[in-house]
Amino acid sequence: MEFKHTSVLYHACIEHLNIDPKGIYVDGTLGGGGHASGICQALGKEGTLIGIDRDRDALKAAEERLKDYSCQKLFIQSNYADIKDVLDQLGIKEINGALLDLGVSSFQLDNEERGFSYMKDAPLDMRMSQDDAFTAYQVVNTYTEKELTGIIKEYGEEKWASRISRFIVESRKEQPIQRTGQLVEIIKAAIPASARRDGPHPAKRTFQAIRIEVNDELGQLERAVGEFCDVLADKGRLCIITFHSLEDRIVKNLFNTRANPCTCPKEFPVCVCGKKADIRKITGKPIVPSQEEVEHNPRARSAKLRVAEKKR
Repeated sequence: MEFKHTSVLYHACIEHLNIDPKGIYVDGTLGGGGHASGICQALGKEGTLIGIDRDRDALKAAEERLKDYSCQKLFIQSNYADIKDVLDQLGIKEINGALLDLGVSSFQLDNEERGFSYMKDAPLDMRMSQDDAFTAYQVVNTYTEKELTGIIKEYGEEKWASRISRFIVESRKEQPIQRTGQLVEIIKAAIPASARRDGPHPAKRTFQAIRIEVNDELGQLERAVGEFCDVLADKGRLCIITFHSLEDRIVKNLFNTRANPCTCPKEFPVCVCGKKADIRKITGKPIVPSQEEVEHNPRARSAKLRVAEKKR
């Protein structure tokens, strides 16, 4: 299957990275190399792209797509949250910029074998990395009703979470839930028909929640923001594209903390805690796609881009 993915907020990302042709840049969610191609195009022969992805197929596709660019290219199978370990292994102390696109790639969504999509019947998988052992099957078939309710409510922001989890637990008593098609039918049965008439597909929020749990997406993101801020060179920029409120809230709060770290009470006339900001926010409100981009790529609808810049 060909690795296809339409890069969201492409021009905004390349512009806000403020690329130095001789710099070192990291695409921590390489995918098929869409955003990375823009980075490579702006880099000269002395510039370096480090492409990181958990998915072997993504790395192969990106390496092929980027082969004709003149910059140095390093492709690493890893989790973007492990950026410090990656740079240590490469002997690199700091980078001039980084991009994280937290969306699931079109390739992964459309590849039936990966089990990400509620539109196609497939094994319950949802792993970003094929090397991980933990899958959606374990979540659906081994989590308690309380645990399922918690992740579906928190990660999926699904108001019918308790009913869905109860239906899942009752169904798996008869036989294991092995495929996405089975899970979709259970979710449909759990949500009242009147609530299914409007809005997104009834399984969308539950599938999102399970995917986040399988891949520890929010935990990895929280760790990654700090790690990337630490390794940026002076005036280096970090661009992060999020796709739902939980991700955006994490990025917003962590950027705010790094940009305004003082913990002194407001009534203190001067700061005595000694904590100094090491980034400045380039974006106040996040950048969102234009209506034209959304019409061209509906998956961009909920995307938000936040940008921070390192300051020494």
